[in-house]
Amino acid sequence: MNTQQIQKELKFRTSRSSGSGGQNVNKVETRVEALFEVATSEGLDEEEKATLRQKLANRISKEGLLSTSSQESRTQQSNRDKAIKKILDLIETALVPEPEREEVPERLVANPKKRKKAKSVQSDKKAGRKKIIPPAKEED
Repeated sequence: MNTQQIQKELKFRTSRSSGSGGQNVNKVETRVEALFEVATSEGLDEEEKATLRQKLANRISKEGLLSTSSQESRTQQSNRDKAIKKILDLIETALVPEPEREEVPERLVANPKKRKKAKSVQSDKKAGRKKIIPPAKEED
């Protein structure tokens, strides 16, 4: 993954942001949306592109654009920087390989005699903890 190449390939769209800004919010486009076309990127190899398409399928549009947006700041430039950081973080985390799972051995067949013996030992142990209630006296 070549981050400088990816940054060069990013396209940006601006729009009016919601939130703080006072009267400025109605006339200045501070919300920035970063768009990245996965299929035509030269910063990624084919294997990385396939991984991104698989892992970020819900974030990639029908046109093949991966997008993130930022509207936290009052300035367009800081929102642009945040959008770039978001999209690069998204790509980096998607490209981290998943750890291989260890193969689990087949389950061992339990020894029923051993299990029953352990149960009776546990039962005797608990029975020994009970209060001893003397038998009721019979009246003649």
